[in-house]
Amino acid sequence: MIIDIQNCNNVDHGVVELKEGLLNIKYAINGTGKSTVAKAIGAAVSDKNNGTKELLKLRPFKYLDDATKGPLINGTDSLASIKTFDEGYINEFVFQADDLLKGSFDIFIRNDKYEDGMKDIEARVEAIKNILAADQEISTLISDFNELSLGFGKPTKTGIHGSSNIAKAFKGGNKVHHIPQGLESYKSYIQHPENYKWIQWQIDGKNYIDVSTDCPYCTTDIQDKKDTIRKVSEVYEPKAIQNLNKLVSVFQRLGQYFSDETKSQIDQFVANIDGYSDDQVEYLREVNNQISLLHGKFIKAQQLSFLSLKDVDKVMDELNDYKINMGLYHHLNSTSTKEKADIVNKSIDEVLKEAGELQGCVNRQKALIEKLVKENCKQINDFLRNAGYKYNVKLLEDAQGKHRLKLIHLDAGADVGEAKNHLSFGERNAFALVLFMFDSLKASPDLIVLDDPISSFDKNKKYAIIEMLFRGEHSFKGKTVLFLTHDFDPVVDMLLHHSDRFVKPYATFIENANGHLAEKEITKGDIKSFIEINLENLNLPIHDFNKLVYLRRYYEVMKNKGLEFDVLSNLFHKRLEPTLNDNGESRKMTAEEINIGVEAIRSKVSNFDYASLLGLALDDLSMKSLYETTANNYEKLHIYRLIFDGKQLDIDSAVIQKFINEAFHIENNYIYQLNPTKYPVVPQYVIDECDKFIHALEAPIPPTTA
Repeated sequence: MIIDIQNCNNVDHGVVELKEGLLNIKYAINGTGKSTVAKAIGAAVSDKNNGTKELLKLRPFKYLDDATKGPLINGTDSLASIKTFDEGYINEFVFQADDLLKGSFDIFIRNDKYEDGMKDIEARVEAIKNILAADQEISTLISDFNELSLGFGKPTKTGIHGSSNIAKAFKGGNKVHHIPQGLESYKSYIQHPENYKWIQWQIDGKNYIDVSTDCPYCTTDIQDKKDTIRKVSEVYEPKAIQNLNKLVSVFQRLGQYFSDETKSQIDQFVANIDGYSDDQVEYLREVNNQISLLHGKFIKAQQLSFLSLKDVDKVMDELNDYKINMGLYHHLNSTSTKEKADIVNKSIDEVLKEAGELQGCVNRQKALIEKLVKENCKQINDFLRNAGYKYNVKLLEDAQGKHRLKLIHLDAGADVGEAKNHLSFGERNAFALVLFMFDSLKASPDLIVLDDPISSFDKNKKYAIIEMLFRGEHSFKGKTVLFLTHDFDPVVDMLLHHSDRFVKPYATFIENANGHLAEKEITKGDIKSFIEINLENLNLPIHDFNKLVYLRRYYEVMKNKGLEFDVLSNLFHKRLEPTLNDNGESRKMTAEEINIGVEAIRSKVSNFDYASLLGLALDDLSMKSLYETTANNYEKLHIYRLIFDGKQLDIDSAVIQKFINEAFHIENNYIYQLNPTKYPVVPQYVIDECDKFIHALEAPIPPTTA
């Protein structure tokens, strides 16, 4: 897969290759444009799938006013989906309040085998659900049972809660059925199905009856009727009447399910003139208890599933408990109730005929879940142990039967609430990266992008993460992965040290030369120690001064600070008379010492001549010519240092100076590295700064005065 990118951030044009089904490591120094590559690919896929315009956000600042220089990417047509690990992913999906990883049940448990098992169990109990769903009267019965139970309000030890709908509707008697004296003329309105709306209308209009003696609606004289009109709002409250209507309607619908005696008692309760007695309340509480129990039986039958069977040793015993024994419900022991109970009981009997097979399905599903929990937790916990983190994870089941991933600290043995606040930056990223792997394996996108994910970790943790991500059956092995990094360790580990443990990745070095992005493959043979690189480069057809750059580094790495090193050090400091440090004091080297040093150098660089090379070093314009004809940036950097060492004129940038003098010298960072003659490991922007001063050289520069 060849990706061609144009006009995206600091990339004017670049081409990178992704090999499908492999780990693609793109190694580069910071500022090259690695993240821009990832963002451009992600934006292209998003724009194609969602109609967004994310790619346009990558327009370089220098082209903001040039509509002809818009961002462009080609080669992503085969990518229908992409998943990227970055800070946005961590913030959106990881370290949720009740789950370490959003959707952990779907990621770790719900696979094809799980779904097949659930379908098998559901198929064996669906007869009950289908029969209950097909009987509309049962659905209505369950709904009415529920509404009546809710009417009792909050549970109390005795009586009915004063704020309940039943108390509000019946405590003062049924004044809809028994209209108070003086309000008989309103009977048609009070007993209308929507009486509560009329009562509210009465109450709202009451505010206007004192405006005049006329009715505010028909303007007839109401002077003698005002007290009667006011009495309506004193006796009736709209919400209470609405609740009374509903409860009376529910009692009427449920009438066929009550025994004859119970129905008679309830009818008396509903029709009470002066409200209910304590005996009636206790009787009604007893009826409600039986309604609640029977309601629970119907609901339980409706919800029969793996969740309700998984914790029982014998499915047959559990299924028998689903049956309804009408002998326990004397208040509801009517012909209609028995018919509905028989429907449930007969459907349970049908399932019981296959209880043995159902038991097997449940046991297999339980075993599968236990296996998935054990395997997934083990893989994560093995990583945590290998990386030196004092945590474990557990997939704990919630009340709905779904498992959620929890973080456990080994010292406390308890769930770490608000994990994000307890973890260090490194711990947080390590956890997030591993969880991202499981999430991506579940989602199975066409491309997985890891944008500089491990550079902040120490070597042991880096390797633990790499091993977790790219080894084993449950890893990114065999997936198309784009791994962008400025850390050389993963390349060394996977191509050199542990090539027998990993599928060989496709590794490349990316450089950005003035906006032009290019890559070069890195093979196992390209990874060498700095000692090997120095000795190899001594045999190249390059200027002797360039060879001496590598020889001096070779002596430093080998800790060879003998006379040959002293001679080279004097040459690089442009001393006419070589000196050395003798017991803390500087003195001139003797002719014999110089000769011994020179001969040792000539064993590596045969044409070495101190006098002629010193003359070159002292000639700024000749050194300028050498700088301009030198092929690679690493050697240029050292020649620049030679020219401007101790001079008044130099780069006025602490960052560039630090790069030049120490911090970014490749030999200071890695035991293993790439040969700078083949890979431009010194960034072009540093050389561009050096070029400005080199090109300005038209005459020798005087040294800095003391």
